[in-house]
Amino acid sequence: MKLRLIVSVAALAATLCGTAHAQEKPQLAFVVNAASDFWKLAEAGVKAAEPELPGYELQFRYPAQGTAALQNALMDDLVAAGTDAIMISSVDPKTSIDAFNRIAARVPLFTTDSDAPDSDRIAYLGSSNTAAGIQAGEIAVKALPNGGTCMGFVGFLGADNAVERIAGFRQAVEGHGIELVDVRGDDVDFARARANVDDVLVANPEVDCMVGFYSYNPPKIYEALQAAGRLNEITVIAFDEDPVTLGAVRAGNFAGTVVQDPYQWGYQGMKLMAAFLEGDKSGIPEDGLIIVPTKVIDQSNVDAFEAELRERIGG
Repeated sequence: MKLRLIVSVAALAATLCGTAHAQEKPQLAFVVNAASDFWKLAEAGVKAAEPELPGYELQFRYPAQGTAALQNALMDDLVAAGTDAIMISSVDPKTSIDAFNRIAARVPLFTTDSDAPDSDRIAYLGSSNTAAGIQAGEIAVKALPNGGTCMGFVGFLGADNAVERIAGFRQAVEGHGIELVDVRGDDVDFARARANVDDVLVANPEVDCMVGFYSYNPPKIYEALQAAGRLNEITVIAFDEDPVTLGAVRAGNFAGTVVQDPYQWGYQGMKLMAAFLEGDKSGIPEDGLIIVPTKVIDQSNVDAFEAELRERIGG
C-alpha cells in the first residue's frame, strides 16, 4: 500500500514537472490587423519557423474585428497570458502609441506591415510601403502613356501603410498626366469596399484608372467592373496576391500588381523575436527598419509567382 502511494506521488510529481516544463516555453505572437486572406501567407511563414524554434510556442492571432481597440485589447490579453514577445500589424498606429508603449514596457514589441515609428517598438519588419507605392505608380505610367484619371481604394485611410503607398504612387505618376483624384476608405468592410467601386462607376464617369491599395480591394474592383461590363475599359493597378487579382493579371484585365512577402514577415519575424529574447540583437539595424523587398507581377511572371505561392502554402 505504501509502495503504491509512493509510486502515485512520484507519477504526479513527474506529470506536474512535465506540465511546468511545457508552460516554461517562451511564447511568441504574430498579431494581424484584420481577418483577410492576405495573412494566410504570413501564417504559413510562422508555421515554417516552428521546426527551427522547438524551444518556443508560436501563435498567430487575428483580432475579432479590424479595430485598434480590439487589437490593443488582444495584445493586453496575450501579455496577461504570458506571451514573451509580440509582432503586430497596427490598424491605426497614430492613435495606438500609448497602448503600444504600455505593451512595450512589459514585453519586446515589433511591428510589421504598418509601422508605428513613434512608439517604443524595437523594430519594423516588412515592406517599404513608399517603394511599393512607387512601383504601383510605375505600372500606371507604363499602362497609361497618354495619362489618366485614377481613383484609389483602401481599407484604413490613416494607416501608415496606406498613407505611404498613396504618397509613393503620386510621386511616381507626377509629370505623366496621371492624377490620383481621391482615395475611398472602407475600414476593411468588404461590402463597403465593393459599394465604393460601384459608386465611383456611377458618380465619376471620368475615372479611367483604379488602384486597389489593400489586398481585397482589387478583387472588389474586378467584381464591380465585371458586373458593369467594363472590364478592360478601366486600367486597374493592384496590390498583393489574391487569386482573383493574379487571375486578372494573367488574363490582361489588370495592368499588374505589386506583391509583398508576408511569408517572410512571419518566418523572419519569429526568428527575430526568438533571437532577441536570447540576447542576440545583431538582427536589429540602427534605424530599426528591416525591409523585405516588394516586386511587380505582370503577365510575364505571374505563372512562376503563383507556383511559388502554392509551394509555400501547400496547395
